[in-house]
Amino acid sequence: MLQRLFVLFLVFAMPLSAAAAPSQVRIVQQDGAYVMLVDGQPFHVKGAGMGGDGQEALAARGGNSFRTWSTGTDRAVIRTMLDRAQRNGLKVAMGIEVGNERHGFDYDDRAAVKRQRERIRREVGLYKDHPAVLMWVVGNELNLHYSNPKVWNAVGDIVDMIHAEDPAHPVMTTLAGFDKKLIDLLNARAPSLDLIGIQLYGDIGALPEKLAASGWTGPYVVTEWGPTGHWESPLTSWKAPIEDDASRKAALLQQRYEQVIAADTKQGLGSYVFLWGNKQERTPTWYGLFLPGGESTPAVDAMQYVWTGAWPANRAPSIQPLRLDGRLAIDSIALAAGKPYTANVEARDPDGDPLRYRWTVLHESTATSIGGDREDVPPDVALVMEDDGKGGLAFTAPVEPGAYRLFVEVHDGKGHAAYANLPFRVEAR
Repeated sequence: MLQRLFVLFLVFAMPLSAAAAPSQVRIVQQDGAYVMLVDGQPFHVKGAGMGGDGQEALAARGGNSFRTWSTGTDRAVIRTMLDRAQRNGLKVAMGIEVGNERHGFDYDDRAAVKRQRERIRREVGLYKDHPAVLMWVVGNELNLHYSNPKVWNAVGDIVDMIHAEDPAHPVMTTLAGFDKKLIDLLNARAPSLDLIGIQLYGDIGALPEKLAASGWTGPYVVTEWGPTGHWESPLTSWKAPIEDDASRKAALLQQRYEQVIAADTKQGLGSYVFLWGNKQERTPTWYGLFLPGGESTPAVDAMQYVWTGAWPANRAPSIQPLRLDGRLAIDSIALAAGKPYTANVEARDPDGDPLRYRWTVLHESTATSIGGDREDVPPDVALVMEDDGKGGLAFTAPVEPGAYRLFVEVHDGKGHAAYANLPFRVEAR
């Protein structure tokens, strides 16, 4: 009896990575279509990019996988993440950090390329046997602002190395858009790739045409997609990008998933929506499906619906575009410094929950980063404001001329929220 209890103790005390065998993942063709098999069973990726917490929410909403961008340097953190994913029934596309030319990596430096490959070999060795690992993602958007095609030779060498070290998991790289020239380079210099990751935002509707024109006939996963990007959105007269409100984004996510991602049953193996969390990228709300306080937005509800076919029991509020001085963002609104103005937004809760409004003004971001590189949240502006609690706001314009952005969040008290924002300019009196 004591021996049996000791064995049980060892099983439950061991990390999951030691208690279970690695998943065997293959991509095969069945009836003219590519299929990913995990331990012999079809697996279609219903996933999200995730930089931190949120695994339990992802699983509860119907997701089955998430992707990362780096294995990081803290082995305990990564193993804890993988153990947690296994408990939640989630598979992980393991991001491997690879040097980007735009960040200064020189692919003509053979010693640096070799050091990078050996570092990646060690990282793969650390995690390849964990049962939550789904595949390896070699680099992120290495084709963004690059000129040296030797990067694809390096990717090809890394792919071959990973295949030798870990034959149980496929290997991909992700592309920021693609065309025939790029696909030809991949086929020539990294022919061992098992699939590619495609990253498109507002132009994802052109994916079928892009696949046909590029000549890529292999499998792919859409590794990033989401709202219309800040670089492809309408601009004010002073070049501030105009962000869709939370409800508009949710409607676009549902449309893009149903009409493009789910529609490709031949080459597409699923997708990772961006981002299951929040981050500053031109604004604090542009790409995150959650607010910084953790509240889920209509986009999360939309993803639950396309993944499961059912809406959540309690949904996030809906919202209309924000108006300032009776005008919309596309009107390139200019205010007089220190003068009084009003703003208003229409919102409702589908479950009848009472709504609370939160208004803020930030300086407009001056960031020019690309590819999701880190940005700081612009500083907020202390203003005299009077909120009527019904979607109306009276405030005094900033006294300093410049570019600003007005934000509103609408909370239902149940952990859900909607939002909208609007850029405006203050002119000297």
